[in-house]
Amino acid sequence: MADRAVRSRDPVSEPIRTLIVDDSAYLRFTLRKHLAADPEIEIVGTARNGVEALQQIERLNPEVLTLDVEMPMMDGLTTLSKIMETSPRPVVMLSSLTKEGAKETVQALTLGAVDFVAKPSSKDEVEAIMGEVIKKVKLAVGAQVNTSRLSAAVERAQMGTAARKQPTRRLEKNDPIVCIGTSTGGPRALNQLLPALNGNLQAAMVIVQHMPVGFTRSLAERLDTLSNLHVKEAEMGDSLQVGQVLLAPGGYHLEFDQQGKVNLTKGATVHGVRPAVDVTLSSLATNFGERCTAVIMTGMGRDGTNGCALIHSAGGKVIAEDQSTCVVWGMPRSVLEAGLADEVVGLNDIPAVVESSIQVASRDLKMKVGTG
Repeated sequence: MADRAVRSRDPVSEPIRTLIVDDSAYLRFTLRKHLAADPEIEIVGTARNGVEALQQIERLNPEVLTLDVEMPMMDGLTTLSKIMETSPRPVVMLSSLTKEGAKETVQALTLGAVDFVAKPSSKDEVEAIMGEVIKKVKLAVGAQVNTSRLSAAVERAQMGTAARKQPTRRLEKNDPIVCIGTSTGGPRALNQLLPALNGNLQAAMVIVQHMPVGFTRSLAERLDTLSNLHVKEAEMGDSLQVGQVLLAPGGYHLEFDQQGKVNLTKGATVHGVRPAVDVTLSSLATNFGERCTAVIMTGMGRDGTNGCALIHSAGGKVIAEDQSTCVVWGMPRSVLEAGLADEVVGLNDIPAVVESSIQVASRDLKMKVGTG
C-alpha cells in the first residue's frame, strides 16, 4: 500500500515541516536560510548524518526531508531505506553529478525517494539550485510514498536470477510499439514494471522519463540488469527493435522516423522539460499510428496528453496509471480527464494490460495485412 504524508495538514495555513540532512555545515546553513525564507516552509531541524536524522525524525516528526547521499556514520541510501521501513515520508535527495552519484540517485529513487536535486560542483553555484530545492519540497509534501515491497520479479533479478534475455530483432510492419511516459515517481514504478514483462515480448518499447543530463544512463543500466528485455539509453544510430527498450536521454527530445530510427534533438523544452513525452508520442503517432500503445504513469503536469490524443486518433491504445498507485497523479489524471484513456489500472496490473494490448495489436495488424 502507498502511504501519504505523515499527518493531515492544511496546505494553505500550515507551512511544510522540513528536516535538512547534510554533512556539510555550509550546505545546512544555505539550505536553511533559503528554505526558511519561503513562508510555505518551516525548518524544524537539521542533522549531520543518517544516525542524527533518524533521531530527529522520531523527535520532530517532519513532513519532508532533504537528504544528502554521501554522509559519514550512515549514508543517505541506508538512511532512506530505514526511513521507508520504519517511518515513511517524502524525501528529496541531494546528489552529486558524478557517475557514481547518478547511480546512487537512481537507487534512491527506486527505494522510495520522491525526487532529487543535483548538487552543483562548486560553492559558487550552490545558490542557483535553491529555487529547485524549494519547488521540489513543495511538490513532495503532496506525494504518495510507495512503501510496498518489491515485486517477486524484481527480487529475483536483484539476486541475479533474472531470465536470460532473448536476442532483439529488426522491427517489422506487424510489430506493435509501446511508449511509456513518466516523471516524478517514475524510476520506482519502472523498477516494478519492466521486470514483470515477458522477455519474449513481441514489441519494441520506448521510455520517456523526465530526468536531467547525466542520470538517464544510470537508470537505463539499472533497468537492464533487472529486466528480461534489453534496456539502453537511446543514441543516434539506434532504431526500434523488438525485445529492446530505448530510454530517452536527459536533455534531448527523442523522435523516430518512418524506419524507426532514433533522432535526438535539442529543441525547445515542452511543458518545461526535455525529453518530453508529447514529442516522442507525436513522432510515433505520425509514423506508426495504430501500432502504438501509450502508457502514462506517475508524474506531475500534463506532458503526454497531447501525444495520447494523437495516438488515440490514429487508432492506437492509451493506458493510464490509476491514482491509487501514483506518487503524483498528474500526468495520468490529465489523460483521463481529456477522455483519452482506454484503460486505467494500478501499477501491478500494467504489465498484464501491456502484454494483452501487444497481443491484440499484433493479431489485428496481421489480419489487416493478410486481407490487404
